[in-house]
Amino acid sequence: MWSEQLLGINERLRQEYMLVGTPNPACKLQLENLLHSLIDSSLVVEKQPPQVIKTQSKFSTTVRCLLGEKVMPGKPVVIKAQIVNELQAKNLGNLHSDTVAELINNQSILEKHPGNKTTCATFRNMSVRKIKRADRKGSESVTEEKFAILFSTEITYVGCDTSYQIQMISLPVVITVHGSQDSNALATILWDCAFARPDRVPFAVPDSVSWREMCQTLNCKFTSEVNTQHNLDKFNQHFLAQKIFDKPDFSGDFSEMMVSWAQFNKEVLPGRSFTFWQWFEGVTELSKKHLRPYWSEGLIFGFIGKHHLHMILAERPNGTFLLRFSDSEIGGITIAYVSPVDRKSKISSLSAKRILRSVALPTASGTSMRFYTCTLM
Repeated sequence: MWSEQLLGINERLRQEYMLVGTPNPACKLQLENLLHSLIDSSLVVEKQPPQVIKTQSKFSTTVRCLLGEKVMPGKPVVIKAQIVNELQAKNLGNLHSDTVAELINNQSILEKHPGNKTTCATFRNMSVRKIKRADRKGSESVTEEKFAILFSTEITYVGCDTSYQIQMISLPVVITVHGSQDSNALATILWDCAFARPDRVPFAVPDSVSWREMCQTLNCKFTSEVNTQHNLDKFNQHFLAQKIFDKPDFSGDFSEMMVSWAQFNKEVLPGRSFTFWQWFEGVTELSKKHLRPYWSEGLIFGFIGKHHLHMILAERPNGTFLLRFSDSEIGGITIAYVSPVDRKSKISSLSAKRILRSVALPTASGTSMRFYTCTLM
């Protein structure tokens, strides 16, 4: 492996330096700094823990040593794991003794696997029993508080004169105590994963991002969760922008308008009891569990405002209908149709369960249309 090759090169250069008659302190210091840098980065989290962890729930994670073949044989290398909060993550070199969580099964032995030539420590059946939360600021909720798992060990490598204390931190995690907190916890993690800047101070994130960035993130999240290649189109994206900015009549470009964290998942949508993220996540779950083939084949409008759908249906024959995601409830779907009585488009809400039982959507063979005609009695 390249990391082990680099360690070997550094060892040879240090040996050659010892043979040089004239001391060169700058060269020696540079070699030592390179060695420390290589060793400090030799521990990586190969399998990250889940980023939303519920107390008492079991999970696993794996740490890998990139210099595994160079580990000094003899005494087993024990890697310890502990939960750290944001303040502790900012001061890894000066960790105080305060324990913020009780982490069960938090030790593992570094083991070599000759088959794939890796050296790993796997933590199985880990769980968080107790959590000590920091004082919250203002309206900050418990699902906005981020933690991480810190892995640490003392290790000696062949060719090195001393042992080294090595630390590695996981991606941020949110710790919950009830399933009802999952949606808000996922919002915190999504914002962190999507918008954290390189080389940030843990766990700093911007308070607001451009709609262009947000739109890309929502599209990636939706297509990834639903497991579809059918992206959100420009009409879907414009509708989502109108919704999050509360500008239903705005037809301009939202790209550089800034979306705040509060707009994303703190402030409820006008006239609703839920946030934009809670609504979007509900739609994503509905599509993931029930609508994936229909969305993937382009048979569902989904994200479309009432004004736009009335324009689409205005010139359609009686019985024409389309499917859109409900505005008024989380994870709901709505049928909009042309009434045979007064030739006006109407909106009728149906639960996902009822619509899936009573309506069989056509396949996309030979058509990419997302509206249909039926006989209304």
